[in-house]
Amino acid sequence: MPVYKYRSVEEMDAHTWRSPGDPELYRAIRFTWELARRTNPRRFPPGVHKYLSIDEMNRADEQRLDEHVQARLAAKSERPPSGAAAT
Repeated sequence: MPVYKYRSVEEMDAHTWRSPGDPELYRAIRFTWELARRTNPRRFPPGVHKYLSIDEMNRADEQRLDEHVQARLAAKSERPPSGAAAT
């Protein structure tokens, strides 16, 4: 990936915006989604969910978030520390 030197802030936009249909645009989108998937692999249940009230929906969202956080913490504790030798 090239390194660019800018003389002003306005010059920065020239390298980040891509036009529709540009293959680089699709590569950038793929890279962004892959990075998000690796850094925070949160999954949402498929389909449409109906709730009787906003409070019920908020409780369900909080429960899913809590489950996600617990799963991430469990996955983190299962990994060996950095620099530890694998046996």
